[in-house]
Amino acid sequence: MAEPLTMFIIVRKDLIKACHATSAALWQFKDTPQVQDYVANLDGMHKVVLETKNEASLRKAAEGLQAKGIDYYMWVEQPENILTCLATAPTQRSLVSEVTKKCQLWR
Repeated sequence: MAEPLTMFIIVRKDLIKACHATSAALWQFKDTPQVQDYVANLDGMHKVVLETKNEASLRKAAEGLQAKGIDYYMWVEQPENILTCLATAPTQRSLVSEVTKKCQLWR
């Protein structure tokens, strides 16, 4: 059985805003096979919300995702121009585990 596709949302612990990034990531990557497979099973969509300390650690996570070629969307709150979170396109947990290992489950 194939590993399920999961969206990973990493939010700044000091600024919790996740929904905008998830919607934007799904829209931006809507034509990819991963998103098509993910949304085809509405009752089986998986999401993991993780927290990171601050903007610097969020940017470091983004660099790690980019280095691995994992699609993601970074949400910058306007008009304040504050980076608040990122969301990956649906992907396999095993592909992001190294990047997310320092993040904790959001509480």
